[in-house]
Amino acid sequence: MDVYLPIANLAVNGLVIVLLGGATGILSGIFGVGGGFLTTPLLIFYGIPPTVAAASAATQVTGASVSGVIAQGKRNGVDYQMGGVTVAGGLLGAILGALIFNLLEALGQIDVFINILYVVLLGVIGGMMGLESIQALYRKPQEKRRAAKRRHHPMVASLPMRWRFYRSGLYISPLAPLLLGMVVGILTMLMGVGGGFIMVPAMLYILGMSANVVVGTSLFNILFVTMMTTMVHALTTQAVDIVLAGLLLIGSVSGAQIGTRIATTVKPEYLRLMLSAIVLAVALVMLWRLGVVPEEVYTVAPL
Repeated sequence: MDVYLPIANLAVNGLVIVLLGGATGILSGIFGVGGGFLTTPLLIFYGIPPTVAAASAATQVTGASVSGVIAQGKRNGVDYQMGGVTVAGGLLGAILGALIFNLLEALGQIDVFINILYVVLLGVIGGMMGLESIQALYRKPQEKRRAAKRRHHPMVASLPMRWRFYRSGLYISPLAPLLLGMVVGILTMLMGVGGGFIMVPAMLYILGMSANVVVGTSLFNILFVTMMTTMVHALTTQAVDIVLAGLLLIGSVSGAQIGTRIATTVKPEYLRLMLSAIVLAVALVMLWRLGVVPEEVYTVAPL
């Protein structure tokens, strides 16, 4: 079932794209992240140009986040005040990210930059997550109880102008979540990620938020930031392929339901270890592809 992608300017097997969206949906349902950090590299592996892959993946993450926010909101699992601050930072980050995106595109380096950024970011996140998971598996019960009592990072405590975030149980400066939102907004614009794989650990270990509102607040941020990112991409880079995003969304919505059921049967430590292994594998494949000489080597030069 070949489908033509008008923005990517190539024909793809529609069933493969739906299955790819389903695979990332299953992973997002299991691990509680948006899945965009895996969707973009998998699309690049399939042959989609990195710019189109990043912009279209952000669109897909927007649609996939809606049901998650609604479900978390019903169980009172969203800190809307914290989410509003991170969204404000994310919108600023998306605009800044668009400027960086256009600059790199004008220099002809955007595709290489996206690939290198994925290798570095996925390598660091995957390594840290894997190390933490292995330590958690061998941690004694009393050590686990101590680890569960989280406080915000000392640098966060030193920031001025504190606010009280009641749902998160925090009394910190809004500058910390604002800056965190900006970083995620920039990465969303450049990489097409939802940012959950950065936002969730940062909320837990840097901001010190209560664990029962972290996932819902992260999804709330992802929803609005990816929505803004999609609009900015559509207006500036024109790299959003709505046909590609639609096919991905069909698969990811179905896959997320399957992943959620799987997640209830496996220990969290094993889930994080599995996710770290997947993230590191994707980073290694992208690193290898950066060094491989293309089958058709060409240059653009004046006659």
